[in-house]
Amino acid sequence: MLKTRIIPCLLLKDSGLVKTVNFNKYNYIGDPINTCRIFNELEVDELTFLDISATVENKEPNYKVLQEISAECFMPVSYGGGIKSLKQVEKILSIGFEKVILNTLAFENRDIITEIANNFGSQSLIISIDYRKNLFGKYQVYGKSGNTNYKMHPAEWAGVVADSGAGEILLTSIDREGTWKGYDVDLTKQVTQKVKIPVIANGGAGCIDDIADVVNSGGASAVALGSMVVYQAKDMGVLINFPDRESLSEKL
Repeated sequence: MLKTRIIPCLLLKDSGLVKTVNFNKYNYIGDPINTCRIFNELEVDELTFLDISATVENKEPNYKVLQEISAECFMPVSYGGGIKSLKQVEKILSIGFEKVILNTLAFENRDIITEIANNFGSQSLIISIDYRKNLFGKYQVYGKSGNTNYKMHPAEWAGVVADSGAGEILLTSIDREGTWKGYDVDLTKQVTQKVKIPVIANGGAGCIDDIADVVNSGGASAVALGSMVVYQAKDMGVLINFPDRESLSEKL
């Protein structure tokens, strides 16, 4: 087992899997259940699913799909998208998901972070922090699939959610997501130096060296992979895969 968690991050839209670039340009990847089966065979340690349309379209989580995913996956699974209440969190965890991921709701109701931590434990809660640079080159946090600017620096918001009871942070660079250009190591380091909870770097991974860089230089506790695990290579076709563990171990 790798000492650093390498987590495929899969995007749900209308019951199918897609991949985006900078949170746009949807490309259909395939069926989530078949994808789960492949990752079972690849013996992946953990999976993350994000419904990228649920919050924007004001929809509840698709519990039918989540039930099917939970029944199929052999590994721990986390889910985010469309969550609005403690009752929904309880339902998702009862289905069999180990963790829920909050983004927009955490901004709209910060108390929910503490409520979830108190009711289900901090280990069950990941706060997703999506960020990009604004027109003036300043990092700012965005919600609702990158459509709402919350005008707060990612490291500042990370400190707030950590103090409120979050167990982990999923830190996603919108500017790098789907680009294969590597993680934002500098910003990741700013966040990991701000908080004591695990930070999962996300957005931009294109090779094993990118993973090693954000872990060794950026201080990330784990990394999330999108394009690298759903495509054969950059600008090539769909192929569900996982990086070579021996090569990863040598770098991390």
